[in-house]
Amino acid sequence: MFAFLKRFKRQSAAASGTTRARGVSAVGSQTPEQVGAVLAPEALLRQLEWTVIRRLDGQLQGDYRTLFRGAGLMLADLREYQAHDDVRHIDWNVTARMQTPYVREHQEDREMTAWFVVDLSGSIDFGSGAISKRSLAIECVGVLSRLLTQHGNRIGALLHTGVGGHANVFVPARSGRRQVLHILDRMTRAESVKQTQETDLGKLLTDAQSILKRRSTVFVFSDFLSQPGWDRALNQLARRHEVVAIRLFDPIETVLPNSGLLVMQDAETGEQIFVDSHDKAFRQRFADQAQAREQQLRECFANAGVDCLELQTDEPIDQALVRFTRLRKRRSQLAAGATASTSANAQAGTAAGTRAGAGANTLVSR
Repeated sequence: MFAFLKRFKRQSAAASGTTRARGVSAVGSQTPEQVGAVLAPEALLRQLEWTVIRRLDGQLQGDYRTLFRGAGLMLADLREYQAHDDVRHIDWNVTARMQTPYVREHQEDREMTAWFVVDLSGSIDFGSGAISKRSLAIECVGVLSRLLTQHGNRIGALLHTGVGGHANVFVPARSGRRQVLHILDRMTRAESVKQTQETDLGKLLTDAQSILKRRSTVFVFSDFLSQPGWDRALNQLARRHEVVAIRLFDPIETVLPNSGLLVMQDAETGEQIFVDSHDKAFRQRFADQAQAREQQLRECFANAGVDCLELQTDEPIDQALVRFTRLRKRRSQLAAGATASTSANAQAGTAAGTRAGAGANTLVSR
């Protein structure tokens, strides 16, 4: 991922010093220190509690049930077996009746363990506006952590800062407000280390799979700018845990603005290139490659059976979380309706077959 170092032609609005809204500032109008500035953990958490958590409390997780399905005692649904499902969850009685493999889904226990697997490599420091992807990740972790710990759930973290591709910081799972502050403090003090190659997200996910023994809810924070092959590790992690991918991105990473001559540097490898963003054909190629990458990411998440929450640096966190929650609820309702319809049709077909068989036996006996 390329971070903009210098722009030779500034827009007139930037030169006039006009105050810009969050995420809309021109490229190069702020220093990296200004973009990546993060409040102290205590001040940040208080700010999030007043501005975001109060609006979200009760929407992402109910008082007695969660939106996540997995390990638990209460049966939530039956659905057809998919390639990524655990064979231990197959309901053999239903499978025998329906002649198609079916798996049981249980309502997740109210008290669960959540893990935050966070990629804090060099590309996460990028931000074209008032907030960087790193700051966005810290804020989102703070919001989710506080919502979870309010109900007695335990939270832990695995952080990757770019050293060797593996997890560099491990925070054991605990509950309470102090644990939230501890995780925010470790994320705030973690510094990205310069490296000579792209991040290998697959190593981080493999570490998570080996460290997390008990079934948990795993939130994977990353921009997914990584060496290829991480999708296999994500697939293996999703087989055992309830995984939610949280993708961090900046608008400029999908649509390159017309800003003149630019020197661009890869935030991780240090490679530099000189481009002319006035060139319409170049901007179109940039957009086409970004669109192809978007499609590839969707396919990877779909193949792994992982839901993806997209966090954009110029969008409020609460809006993104509420939208994700509603889409997840809607999908669960549609899946439950489709399963009920399939079961009803199958039962009707079985009953019809039984009546037809009985009629044939009657004719034979006559």
